[in-house]
Amino acid sequence: MRVETLGDGEPEIAVVGGIHGDEPAGVRAVEHFVDRRPGVAEPVKLVIANEEAIERGERYVEADLNRSFPGRADGRSHEIRLAHELGEELRGCVTLSLHTTQSYGGMFALVDEVRDLAREICPRLSVDAVVETGHAEGRIFEVAPDTVEVECGYQGTEQAAENAKQVVREFLAATGALPDEETPHQTDLPVFRLGDSVPKTAAEEYEVFVDNFEEVLAGERIAAADGEAVVAEEDFHPVLLSAYGYEDVFGYTAERVGTLSG
Repeated sequence: MRVETLGDGEPEIAVVGGIHGDEPAGVRAVEHFVDRRPGVAEPVKLVIANEEAIERGERYVEADLNRSFPGRADGRSHEIRLAHELGEELRGCVTLSLHTTQSYGGMFALVDEVRDLAREICPRLSVDAVVETGHAEGRIFEVAPDTVEVECGYQGTEQAAENAKQVVREFLAATGALPDEETPHQTDLPVFRLGDSVPKTAAEEYEVFVDNFEEVLAGERIAAADGEAVVAEEDFHPVLLSAYGYEDVFGYTAERVGTLSG
């Protein structure tokens, strides 16, 4: 794990890239700010998390880091130990964690639940939606509850890397570290609450027929595995739905539960 600090003093603001080693956009964004070292009004901690997985170009070494929190100093796997170390680094920090997906080309934010932090920060980010994950065991929220995760676009693309740099600037502006940086002021940012997963059976070919965040009605075809359709049992909004993003699920159902105003 690499940790750098912008400014003087003990940071209460942090930006993390490289939770997953096969998602380079966040790593590139953090490296960009490490190299440029902009002047900041508040100290900022910049973290590149799973360096070993990044070097391998793999999602993780032994276990998914974002399912390994709070971790243990004497943990049996690389990620369990790293989760503990990262948790110590992020203690007391308002944190931005950068990710990418195989399901959505734009940006959206994930929080454990919409509290004051999300209401203050998310409308000032160039995201299309906010998703409440609820209590998801093992995620970064276990050790850093004041975290906003942002999915920055399609994994491995240049656009995702540019999106990640942009959202870091916006986050640092929203938290007072770059007060002169202009940010959006969104007035109708939709909020969704994550529900159940959409199971995916073993097959050679997968298809998805619906768009993320667009309402799906009961009875509509969602996806197919080797031509066998998966049909919606009730109305929902898809989130992180893709043909090949996950091994055993297509993605998740969600319910629209409100709107955030800037």
